[in-house]
Amino acid sequence: MKLKQFNFKKVKSTNQTAIRFIKNTKNKFGLIISEAQSSGRGQYGKKWISLKGNIFISFFFTLEKINLSFNSLTKKNCYLVKDTISKYYKKKITFKSPNDLLVNKKKICGILQEKIEKSKKEYLIVGIGFNLIKSPKISNYPATNLFEITNRKINKKKFEKDLKITFEKFLSKYYKTS
Repeated sequence: MKLKQFNFKKVKSTNQTAIRFIKNTKNKFGLIISEAQSSGRGQYGKKWISLKGNIFISFFFTLEKINLSFNSLTKKNCYLVKDTISKYYKKKITFKSPNDLLVNKKKICGILQEKIEKSKKEYLIVGIGFNLIKSPKISNYPATNLFEITNRKINKKKFEKDLKITFEKFLSKYYKTS
């Protein structure tokens, strides 16, 4: 399954943009990628600090053929992102429930899932904020980035493409491709 990709220079939030796409278009699947976010969101209404050069991406898809609970999808999506990071970083990556990925007890990635309904169909939006080259300074919550832990510059477009391919393979298991 190929996901249609929509690229932006700046959005308020990739999840909010995905919600708008679901509500105002006929796209059942896709991904939103933005170079910048002005109002990125995290879990429990927290703000996601969107530093320039990092990755801000939201996947969206219908849940009509996916027979997994919301909690199972949360875990699955964390593993999909972990699998992608593991292509670049071979050491241990852990999870902090419900949706943070950590390296050396420092946050490298956060995932925000939201479910919405349109025309009696449920959609899932999986927003991913990934610290590629910069780490936000958050009191009581240390963060890291891929550049810092690998000491090498990672091509942003390649990482985004690898993440897209990982999600496409997962979704292909549930949907018939043409």
